[in-house]
Amino acid sequence: MLLCVTASHKTAGFDLLERLSIHTLEVAPLIAEHHECVQGAVVLSTCNRFEAYVDMDEPVTAAGAIGVEATLLAIEAATGVTPAEVEGSYRVVQGGEVAEHLFAVASGLESVVVGEGEIAGQVRRALVEARAHGTSSPELERLFQRASEAQRDVKNATALSRAGRSLVRLALELADSRIADWTTQRVLLVGTGSYAAATLAALRDHGATDISVHSPSDRGERFALKHGLAHVPAADFAQAAGRADILITCTSAERPVVHAAMLAPQATRGCPVHTRGERLVIDLGLPRNVDPDVAGLPGVALLDLETIRLHAPLEELQATDAARAVVVEAARRFSVVGESHTVTPAVVALREHVFALMESEIARARARGDDGAAEQALRHLVGVLLHTPTARARELAAQGRADEYVAALAALFGIAPSDPAVPATELEQRDAG
Repeated sequence: MLLCVTASHKTAGFDLLERLSIHTLEVAPLIAEHHECVQGAVVLSTCNRFEAYVDMDEPVTAAGAIGVEATLLAIEAATGVTPAEVEGSYRVVQGGEVAEHLFAVASGLESVVVGEGEIAGQVRRALVEARAHGTSSPELERLFQRASEAQRDVKNATALSRAGRSLVRLALELADSRIADWTTQRVLLVGTGSYAAATLAALRDHGATDISVHSPSDRGERFALKHGLAHVPAADFAQAAGRADILITCTSAERPVVHAAMLAPQATRGCPVHTRGERLVIDLGLPRNVDPDVAGLPGVALLDLETIRLHAPLEELQATDAARAVVVEAARRFSVVGESHTVTPAVVALREHVFALMESEIARARARGDDGAAEQALRHLVGVLLHTPTARARELAAQGRADEYVAALAALFGIAPSDPAVPATELEQRDAG
């Protein structure tokens, strides 16, 4: 059974999401270690959401409750956020609804800015991280791989990507009203990850040319060389921040890298006083890269993720509805395949039971001197008889009624599936034979 514990901008405050985003790499292994019925865990953490996808051994009593408990305790151990603090700020999605939820998330339908493209890469990286920590499972692999496929289907079949704008571009569009000429602005970019690359592209689209980069993790020089920027080493960071007209931060640092003291006039320390009018600080980091005390500085405007979220544009309903339809259909197919896998052991057990009876009768016919006619007739009859219950199994599985099929076999023939790991491809091969 799949379940998802999700806290997002729709259910939780920005401060709580910020705290949940720290030390997230430790959460999935802690969930996986909680109980033997936990088959796997994948954690998706972005600037506006924290989600744990957990694969539970469904026959275990109260598997859902155990999965939620494992997640909340892992969050507390890794981030220090207690279950009491999270109470009321998350929801639990279970069973067939998990696929639809993740597919919608991966497609950008649940983002602050509907249709934003960054989330698709974050979903893929969440699975990669789970693999690296050994916490993935076959069902989670299937879930996340299908999520990427659903995202591509939405992108190719709908106009959702045009219904919303990425957080980076939205932030710069909000800044447009404050900036008369981007070509005159001294811009300092703090960070070198995927958000930094997207920010750089957006800055250049707006006309910015005087751009330098600093990296708290010492990757700035390589990034600067690759993108043709000026590099700001750590020793010069404070001075460069003090001179910048626009300061944009997008690092994964767990503590603020920019403080009010850094941006305040520091003539006594040899840093020039900024005299070019209002400065703009854009904080795209989660946790925050910029200390909130910056907002209190005269002549400094702070634009952070919480502010950007309040200005997110309205959805274009037609594109959103079309994307929802694609997601719902993808989730339906995922569920049908999953149910088919569930009923496969029962179909295999039935066929093995019938084939065993057939081989026994063929052996008796041979012993009586049958020339092969009886054997041929028996094999044909068994094939005809098995066709309907095999097809019916798939129909019931598609309707979510696989358990009824299993119960019927037990009641009529005393058959109990013994190998839930038989793959669908094997059943198809047996059907063909």
